[in-house]
Amino acid sequence: MTLINASFRHAGAQQLAQSLQAARQDTLSLFDCYVTAGLDVVAGMPRHSRLTPPLWQLAQIAWFAEWFILREAATSHPADAIYNSLLTRGDDLFDANMVEHRARWKLELPSPGAVKTYCREVLDRVLDKLSREANVDSALAPYRLALAHEDLCGEEMLAGLQWLGLEAPESLSASPALPPGAGEIAFPGGTIELGSPRGTGFAFDNESPPYSCYVAPFSIDACAVSNAQYADFVADGGYQNRQFWSAAGSAWLMQQERSSPLYWLREATQWRTMRFGQRTTLPPNEAVRHINLFEAQAYCAWAGRRLATEAEWEYAALSGHPRFHWGQVWEWTATPFEPYPGFAVDAWREYSAPYFMQYQVLRGAAFATPPRLHSARMRAFHAPERGDVFAGLRTCAW
Repeated sequence: MTLINASFRHAGAQQLAQSLQAARQDTLSLFDCYVTAGLDVVAGMPRHSRLTPPLWQLAQIAWFAEWFILREAATSHPADAIYNSLLTRGDDLFDANMVEHRARWKLELPSPGAVKTYCREVLDRVLDKLSREANVDSALAPYRLALAHEDLCGEEMLAGLQWLGLEAPESLSASPALPPGAGEIAFPGGTIELGSPRGTGFAFDNESPPYSCYVAPFSIDACAVSNAQYADFVADGGYQNRQFWSAAGSAWLMQQERSSPLYWLREATQWRTMRFGQRTTLPPNEAVRHINLFEAQAYCAWAGRRLATEAEWEYAALSGHPRFHWGQVWEWTATPFEPYPGFAVDAWREYSAPYFMQYQVLRGAAFATPPRLHSARMRAFHAPERGDVFAGLRTCAW
């Protein structure tokens, strides 16, 4: 594993410097895909709750790093920065806490060239400051946070390219096949410590503090559900048979009039799909993606199975079992997104807290998630109806 692919959670200064540069290279390659489509100017960008203007996103990534690293803000509170921004109206334009989503299409943003110059200047100063930091967790924490933020934004930008039907960099959009004949794995259960301790490298605030949790014996799929498996559900009338759908799922289904997953297309006797603007044959041995929570629950009901709780998922992922594979898609769990007992908000105050009790937990990682971000303890979270993200499922049973 190369240095930039190793986990960033305990990364030293050298690894962080290389990873920050690699992340920026990926971000710019994604931005250039929007440029090619003429969407670098906000006026040309479609307005949708699933999208963010890429020019605003690019500048906000740099602003976030400037805020926590160069301006030495202890938290994301608007009054916490010690120094001024390099941009005259940087906070007014790019503080996500101050600029609501729908307003981002109405701002008078700098030109794409000026935003790229700002990004380059911030990164140069960040790397220079990093070269003089002590190699201890407290000093490196803001750099790890800025790196995680940019990687998360990059995955969001890639999902936007898929949503808009635009070409994506091949290096960021390639998806691996699932291992053949994986089957399922039975675990005896027991007490585990769920979550990440604070003060030992980086952890997102929703992972802490760790607490003991009993997991009953269970059986879980060794890998995510494949396109071929999900196609069997579709072929068996899964989207028409309401007995498989929850009340919320049925309501969503009626609004969408959906009969197959997002981006699936039926051609004669085979399934095709749209991948970044290109129509292609649906790979049968690839993890099904762009599935929302309601679809995941309906598939489980049809299969006579259920979604795993996040405790079961973490138990399996940390077991070291050689047949347990993850990382192709984010995986919906049966667990609502709630704080762990004793939760305390971290420096990025808005990362988790606004979404508690409204969203659902996903575990794992997707093909679009940089390997350095992969962690069996990471808790992703989305609204149940979100199918545009790179999410799938695996099934479980008692």
